[in-house]
Amino acid sequence: MARDSRHAWRSLCCLVLVLLLPMVSSTTTTSSSSSSSSSQKLALGEPQLAQPEHAHSIRLDGDIILGGLFPVHARGERGVPCGELKKEKGIHRLEAMLFAIDLINKDPDLLPNVTLGARVLDTCSRDTYALEQSLTFVQALIERDGSDVRCANGDPPIFAKPDKVVGVIGAAASSVSIMVANILRLFKIPQVSYASTAPELSDNVRYDFFSRVVPPDSYQAQAMMDIVTAMGWNYVSTLASEGNYGESGVEAFIHISRESGGVCIAQSVKVPREPRPGEFDKTIQRLMETPNARAVIMFANEDDIRRILDAAKRNNQSGHFLWVGSDSWGSKISPVVGQEKAAEGAITILPKRASVDAFDRYFRSRSLSNNRRNVWFAEFWEENFGCKLGMHGKKPGSPKKCTGLEKVGRDSTYEQEGKVQFVMDAVYAVAHALHRMHRDRCSGPGLCAAMANMDGKELLSFIRAVNFNGSAGTPVTFNENGDAPGRYDIFQYQINNQSTTEYKVIGQWTNQLHLNMEALQWASGDWSLPGSVCSLPCRTGERKKVVKGAPCCWHCERCEGYHFQASQFTCELCSYEQRPDHNRTGCQPIPIIKLEWSSPWAVVPVFISVLGIIATTFVILTFVRHNDTPIVRAAGREMSYVLLTGIFLCYVITFPMIAAPDVVVCSFRRIFLGLGMCFSNAALLTKTNRIHRIFEQGKKAVTAPRFISPTSQLFITFFLISLQLLGVLIWFAADPPHTFVDFGEQRTQDPERARGVLKCDISDLSLICSLGYSILLMVTCTVYAIKTRGVPETFNEAKPIGFTMYTTCIIWLAFIPIFFGTAQSAERMYIQTATLTVSLSLSASVSLGMLYMPKVYTILLHPELNVPKRKRSFKAIVTVATMTSKLSQLAAERPNGEVKTELCEGVERCFHFWVTSSKQLTLNTNLPPA
Repeated sequence: MARDSRHAWRSLCCLVLVLLLPMVSSTTTTSSSSSSSSSQKLALGEPQLAQPEHAHSIRLDGDIILGGLFPVHARGERGVPCGELKKEKGIHRLEAMLFAIDLINKDPDLLPNVTLGARVLDTCSRDTYALEQSLTFVQALIERDGSDVRCANGDPPIFAKPDKVVGVIGAAASSVSIMVANILRLFKIPQVSYASTAPELSDNVRYDFFSRVVPPDSYQAQAMMDIVTAMGWNYVSTLASEGNYGESGVEAFIHISRESGGVCIAQSVKVPREPRPGEFDKTIQRLMETPNARAVIMFANEDDIRRILDAAKRNNQSGHFLWVGSDSWGSKISPVVGQEKAAEGAITILPKRASVDAFDRYFRSRSLSNNRRNVWFAEFWEENFGCKLGMHGKKPGSPKKCTGLEKVGRDSTYEQEGKVQFVMDAVYAVAHALHRMHRDRCSGPGLCAAMANMDGKELLSFIRAVNFNGSAGTPVTFNENGDAPGRYDIFQYQINNQSTTEYKVIGQWTNQLHLNMEALQWASGDWSLPGSVCSLPCRTGERKKVVKGAPCCWHCERCEGYHFQASQFTCELCSYEQRPDHNRTGCQPIPIIKLEWSSPWAVVPVFISVLGIIATTFVILTFVRHNDTPIVRAAGREMSYVLLTGIFLCYVITFPMIAAPDVVVCSFRRIFLGLGMCFSNAALLTKTNRIHRIFEQGKKAVTAPRFISPTSQLFITFFLISLQLLGVLIWFAADPPHTFVDFGEQRTQDPERARGVLKCDISDLSLICSLGYSILLMVTCTVYAIKTRGVPETFNEAKPIGFTMYTTCIIWLAFIPIFFGTAQSAERMYIQTATLTVSLSLSASVSLGMLYMPKVYTILLHPELNVPKRKRSFKAIVTVATMTSKLSQLAAERPNGEVKTELCEGVERCFHFWVTSSKQLTLNTNLPPA
């Protein structure tokens, strides 16, 4: 279906051509001949008849004809196709093509014995008019049917054979090139432009026969994007003149900015073709709606640039905007005259080019007498020198008459137009392609028959493959889309200290940007780089929270807590054993601490423990030294040593609890944490249980209860202790001791204060289990102490043991809320360790002080009391204890007189019983004395 539509379109175009060709042919032929004669007459100053308003083409004979499209005249007004003459963009460029053809025809190494000709047309800077003119190029490709046409004498007509154009040089404006390319591709005529830069012409599907020696605006847009990026600007506005050049350039820039993602467009402003009064002031005000977007990307024509700068000056915004101009601004003086301050610091871009000295010599030598081939040269002569050629000249009202002796560059200003180099390169590109085709097709010099019917598609392939140094010495090549490589010079408009202005080259762009940042100078001689950003960069440790719909605008949020800045937009949580570093750009290990010996939380428990160890050692040594004395024997030597061992262990456990944890220390903690209390409480429990059983048994019979001998007491005590050791062994087997670092205990809100605590693997539950058995023994012992509270203190240690157990219970009742109530405290390790060790030391101190210090006092300071006492039988002891108990009850129940009488009788009876019972067999010496 696409093929059918293409054939239909081609047929329609052919029909239009058939209708227009006779008119166009006659018009151009007449114009060419009349213009030539007119030029001669004008040169001589002769009067002549009225001629057409404008000549439209130049024809040069040759073996191979090239077409040319140049904007010799500007766009006409009020329905007139052509306007005033364009001296530089029209005549300079046209002469550059003619000059290049002359050089090629004189070159013996390029197309030897082959002459290039030309058919040059004026586009009048109008796309529709250029399309009409370009139909001349396809005349030779359309077969004319003359079967229905007869001359007046009946003979068949003879058609003049039109020139066959093998390639077209032009056009200048992108809109004209687009229009012409659509017709030339149908007839497979290659087209090489010297100035069209619209990005859409890079479409090798729609414009497959189009090539250009200038880089497309997409390269220019990329170069401008690289400039913006190098400056660190990420928030810019765009300004375009309405039309293909401005709109397509801005569109290319916006497309590149979206792909790169680093630059955002604040707003895009378009200047209409015919702006109304005040339009440019409104444009400046609109740009000021986003004041942070100081950089403005401009794809605007020369007039719009000048009026925009003037509006900025009127609105007192000189120095605010950072202009980045395209090649339409380049290094031109006219846009900045009168508004230098508003344009100061502007960065502009221009395709890299050089002046062709040979063309300057050629053009300066042109005159009316030696340049009659250019049908528009007489008009240029009048315009350039401000004179009039004869009475029918084009310069009405001129004060003087041209002499024909004027000289370009002497009697008028002259500066080579910027695109002259590219016009010559375009002609040479086609010539080199023809040369290669001639070398492949023809065996000798001259045009051979094989090139008579030249295939445009084949010629296009040769054009795309050329590679030579152009007129300015730069390589001329094409890519697969027919585009030339991008080569640009970067300028900055600067005002120096002498108030002189200049465009200073600050870099270049050839596929990548090379910018001399030190050469940049901004308003008022400021060398610091100005900004054009929506939001200032976030500080270290802060993430960007992007505003929805504006990726270059953001709010800065600090990474809080244990989060660090993982990227510009994210904060991530450090691993559990790490915390953010000072800048919050990474993580670092949390410092690990342990309880130091120099800490006050360690000094106090150690001091108490050392005193306790010394006191315990002193008691043990005293007992060992006086081992056979009555007091030591009466206290029960074997059980006393067990009890003192437990007290000693209670003091010693302080040191492994404070020492730096390792496997050995953790093992000692497990073993001795509850063992000291177990020793002490087991011994005391055995003692109180023995006393309780003795007096309970005495109430029932006079026989002594079982297991009250020292050996039995030791066996019972060690049995109770073995249960503690068995639990510890099971603990070792189920969970071998090891250390770990607790990062949760001191994980404060402020990561700077976070610490990891080196600990043994003893949890609170394990601690309770380890001490629980000893506490159970302590409670049981307390119960027995309560039961034996009625036994006279003259006969046993029940009351001292009772006081010891009561005090110990109070100590551990205070320990529980302190220990577990500080579980959430940052000082948990210090408080719990100190509480535990002090509680153990206090428990040991109570036992030591109440049970053994009185005995040591008696042994050392009152040895006269440490003498053997009379032994009593078990029955006597029990009877006295029973009667004393009864007497106590009677004293509570009777009146004062009765109580006293009965009490006396009771005492006498007790005394009599004690005398008679003393003759009985005595019990072992371990029983307390009477």
